[in-house]
Amino acid sequence: MSSKLLATLTGLIAILLWAVLALTTALTYRIPAFELLGLTFAVATAMGAASWPFRPGAAAALRQPPAVWALGVGGLFGYHAVYFAALKRAPPAEASLIAYLWPLLIVLFSAMLPGERLRWYHVAGAALGFAGVLALGLAKGAAGFDAAHAPGYALALACAFIWSGYSVLSRRFKAVPTDAVVGFCGVTCVLAFACHLLLEETVWPDGTEWLAILGLGLGPVGLAFYAWDRGVKHGDIRLLGVASYATPVLSTLILVAVGFAAPTLALGLAVLLIVGGALLASRDQILAARKPAETALDAGGSGRADQLGERPIP
Repeated sequence: MSSKLLATLTGLIAILLWAVLALTTALTYRIPAFELLGLTFAVATAMGAASWPFRPGAAAALRQPPAVWALGVGGLFGYHAVYFAALKRAPPAEASLIAYLWPLLIVLFSAMLPGERLRWYHVAGAALGFAGVLALGLAKGAAGFDAAHAPGYALALACAFIWSGYSVLSRRFKAVPTDAVVGFCGVTCVLAFACHLLLEETVWPDGTEWLAILGLGLGPVGLAFYAWDRGVKHGDIRLLGVASYATPVLSTLILVAVGFAAPTLALGLAVLLIVGGALLASRDQILAARKPAETALDAGGSGRADQLGERPIP
């Protein structure tokens, strides 16, 4: 398995973990947004640093130029802070749809990266993925856009640019080890608690909420960001961008499985569109996998023909 494929698979772990974000967040609905953000990023920071005593020198990854810190903290904290602000100024369904332009922007922005080429099937695959999310969003009540909510829509669009920018620009800092993300999580935690103290009233979590917070910090907020960092820096960033559209669909499927939501025709359509888009965008990988097999088959056929004293059919 190539290192690029392994990194891409690692990035896909983040997408799978983000799919359970809605379910686990639903268990913490009483906890204010910035308080929840601070608590979960505290867990994520502790998890990331837990191995440092057994890996001498790992903490040295925190010694990075200001540009790296600005990108990391701006991506993690900036995205969440702006998203929370968007939800306060626009209906969640519409705001989420606009914010979920980030996978498409990742695909488009990847063309500016060294060594990357953007082809028509990458864009078409991303467009199909967004069509799937749009179908799901319309079914959930995103019936239209009201000019009165324009500030919220603008913030949601900023979210899309923040996360796609963070993901694509991380590729330019691929030499920065993933251990540096521990520091980004730590600063995000501090900033989130500062916003909580300024803007919110503290709600003490109960037993179930503490378990949900721990699960969030270990999975969708913790391991997911470390896996995503590895994926966008060393994997196929275009495929990861398109595959990210699976997150809201998988999230809805999980809610259906546990009885929090009902299966709908829109959900089935969204699945078909996103799977089709992912297959189209992964055309490179599919063709690359077929070529070695065809080469091996041709070589085997030629060898047998030679053994029989026959000429292979051209």
